[in-house]
Amino acid sequence: MAVDYAVIVLYLAGMLAMGWWGMRRATSKSDFLVAGRRLGPVMYSGTMAAIVLGGASTIGGVGLGYQYGLSGAWMVFTIGLGLLGLSVLFSARIARLKVYTVSEMLDLRYGGAAGLISGVVMWAYTLMLAVTSTLAYATIFDVLFGLDRTLAIVLGGAIVVAYSTLGGMWSITLTDMVQFVVKTIGVLLLLLPLALVKAGGFAQLKAQLPSDYFAPLGIGGQTVFTYVLIYSFGMLIGQDIWQRVFTARSDRVARLGGTAAGTYCLVYAVAGAVIGTAAKVLYPHLGSPDDAFATIVKDALPVGVRGLVLAAALSAVMSTSSGALIACATVANNDIWARVRRGAGRRPAEHRGSPEEQSPEEQSSEGQSPEASAGHDEVRGNRLFILLMGVAVIVIALALNDVVEALTLAYNVLVGGLLVPILGGLLWKRGNAAGALASVVVGGVTVVGLMVALGVLANEPIYYGLLASLVSYVAVSLATRPTDAAVLAAWRERLGPRPAAVAGAPGPAGD
Repeated sequence: MAVDYAVIVLYLAGMLAMGWWGMRRATSKSDFLVAGRRLGPVMYSGTMAAIVLGGASTIGGVGLGYQYGLSGAWMVFTIGLGLLGLSVLFSARIARLKVYTVSEMLDLRYGGAAGLISGVVMWAYTLMLAVTSTLAYATIFDVLFGLDRTLAIVLGGAIVVAYSTLGGMWSITLTDMVQFVVKTIGVLLLLLPLALVKAGGFAQLKAQLPSDYFAPLGIGGQTVFTYVLIYSFGMLIGQDIWQRVFTARSDRVARLGGTAAGTYCLVYAVAGAVIGTAAKVLYPHLGSPDDAFATIVKDALPVGVRGLVLAAALSAVMSTSSGALIACATVANNDIWARVRRGAGRRPAEHRGSPEEQSPEEQSSEGQSPEASAGHDEVRGNRLFILLMGVAVIVIALALNDVVEALTLAYNVLVGGLLVPILGGLLWKRGNAAGALASVVVGGVTVVGLMVALGVLANEPIYYGLLASLVSYVAVSLATRPTDAAVLAAWRERLGPRPAAVAGAPGPAGD
């Protein structure tokens, strides 16, 4: 394993080096949180694919293939469908808003009434997403080095916190691009064909496995429907995903680059299911389906290649972890701490009006003269929050053995509480602040109440939570006064057409 270890160590060292390099580029709030809104199509699509395809999509996707066959692709497939929907239908409009968080979008659309509570919900979701990704280091480092669980979590978490804190979104973008390349080579170009060959090809798979392993809905129609509600809709509204949309340099990049990333996710979903199906033929009696990925990597691949594929699994976890971490810190700083400091009833100046009223550091990303000291203060503040949230994530991960139920709770509350007011704000002019607030509260309470009554992993909470959220949004909006005309005018101004690329953006465009 010496060669494999060397590959992994070089990979981790490279991640830290890119964090250090990214620190030199992060000179303003816009640079630090959204990479200066300057990414071109190649880097945008690669980094978007990297963040949505995490450890659950790689290790979990192969595990579902092991357990259910080709229909095990549905979980990752619905993630790809959600990203395609976001990119084709909404990404261009989202990119034009020039905000940093989902809650700031709600502030602009509804006049600032629902921002704090939506920020708390989004913060809980991103925090648990980061914790889950950090826990995955324990499994991977145990396979790689036989490390103790505590040491594995601290080591893996510290590396992600280090490069994320140093350079913010620029560092994460650079490392995610490398992680995208490593995952593509390791999983699609190496592990997939080698696993198929070792298992004897598709003919041998069909000969040795039940027909259910090749049925499109072998995993269950209700399971697929629930995946769509949770993962496809979750892609439409998650802060970690929106924050990547904000990095696009133009509407066209956001739409076409996101479409390419979504299509890549569909291919990745099928690849994971096929690898898992091959593993079922090779190792029919594994203790857990999630062991399939590590087992087939260790047994089926040659030295050196094995290290690269394990680095691909590590890449998947690190990209999701770093994206969730910066999203969590951004929400904590901009949506919660800033409102508490200023007073929850007062909207920050940068949330109001048109792009001409942006703060100096935002203007600097578009070629206007900034106040350097103000920009540096913003970067220091956000860097501190990433460090604090990173430490909190590591501590929580050490204290918990299994956060699957906690992550499910966060996803259900996110979708049940925020999907309707966010999409309603984008699609329905009559929706107002009272309707949005009622939708968040009623949807969230319904989801939590039903999970307490029926179990966290039950399907019904998200079904009825979404229905209650929709009914509340429509009924309360129609029963109360429409959104103020001035607020809608500012909203329309933000959504107005903008140039094809950010004016005056110096340096590499991201291609």
